Amino acid sequence: MIINPKSLRINEEIRSPEVILIDGEGKKIGVVKRDDALRRAEEAELDLVEVSTNSAPPVCRIMDYGKYAYELHKKNQEAKKKQKQIEVKVVKFTPIIGAHDYNFKVEHIKEFLGEGNKVKALVFLRGRERSKPELGVKLLEKVIIDIAEFGVVEKMPSHEGVTVFMTLLPKTLAGGKTNAKT
Repeated sequence: MIINPKSLRINEEIRSPEVILIDGEGKKIGVVKRDDALRRAEEAELDLVEVSTNSAPPVCRIMDYGKYAYELHKKNQEAKKKQKQIEVKVVKFTPIIGAHDYNFKVEHIKEFLGEGNKVKALVFLRGRERSKPELGVKLLEKVIIDIAEFGVVEKMPSHEGVTVFMTLLPKTLAGGKTNAKT
């Protein structure tokens, strides 16, 4: 969980008349008046930091706020490094597509799914093709069969306007989902 150090209340910003106090060594003192807690923090030449606002009264700790904010910042950076941004890659088809072009685009879909990205496959219908959206659905169903070992369908092929589209997930993100048609 990412905590923003700027969102923490310190010293005079703490509004509650009573707080649960934890001293500088991490020992729980108990429920005390806010003014008493501020006095103790001042005597120790440290700050009174509200570490948990969810409880009533809030939990406050006597500590060096600058050092605590720095440590939180470092933890947040580490958490961000470990996160993987999932991109949605788009691959466009037409209903009448050559075998080589089809295979080339399917290989791209497999590559994108292998990298852990979602893929949106689009089939554009032009001219008289618009009256036969089943051509696009048929093509996307063939794509589903060809990429079955790399990913699963998140959203089955559907027709909207001049496009037929579906969304694919890599198997690593899919968990227990299968290619069951709905």
